[in-house]
Amino acid sequence: MNNTLLANVPVDLLYQALETEKGGVQVYSTALRCAVNTDLREEWNKYLDQTKSHVQVLSEILKALELDPDVETPGRKVVRYIGTSLVKAMEMALRSTDPKSAQIVAAECVVLAETKDHLNWELIGELAKNTSADASALLKPAYEQVEQEEDEHLYHTTGWTRELWIEALGMPAVLPPPEEEQDVDTAIEAAQAKKSRTTKVKAKKAGAR
Repeated sequence: MNNTLLANVPVDLLYQALETEKGGVQVYSTALRCAVNTDLREEWNKYLDQTKSHVQVLSEILKALELDPDVETPGRKVVRYIGTSLVKAMEMALRSTDPKSAQIVAAECVVLAETKDHLNWELIGELAKNTSADASALLKPAYEQVEQEEDEHLYHTTGWTRELWIEALGMPAVLPPPEEEQDVDTAIEAAQAKKSRTTKVKAKKAGAR
């Protein structure tokens, strides 16, 4: 094992990131059972495929460090518990609420899972910029491959959750949300897309008169 390389990489972060992605596969698989909106189902199917790819990326990083991807750590046990809880919450919603309400629960669970996922990759990106050259050479390509997809997962599903809730509250919703229509992948773009929904709602109201 390259002990010098390993010394520059916080291994528990990588194990937590791997567990988050593995849990994400289960979260998306369950969320798809809750999806009523056709566009949302298409989006989540794409995210499920990407999340499976992210599992492979992180597994390969750990193998490159000569570490077993299946090793348990306290951090990944906590992450797994949270992911399992999100799956159980969606299953409960499927059993006890109407389909549209279950869809909102699923969207909220995806946002919660993706918030942790997004943070993991943000930290991996920071680590890639502030570690040894060898460790950076391992982490940076993975970060660049995954980062934009993770941004999309979080910001787009946040938009979906907001608009599904607004629709459920009996107010004019923008579906698909502006985050998806504008294909945002940064926090600034997400904020601008959210702001633009007011114009879209006004246009819908004017067209309905």
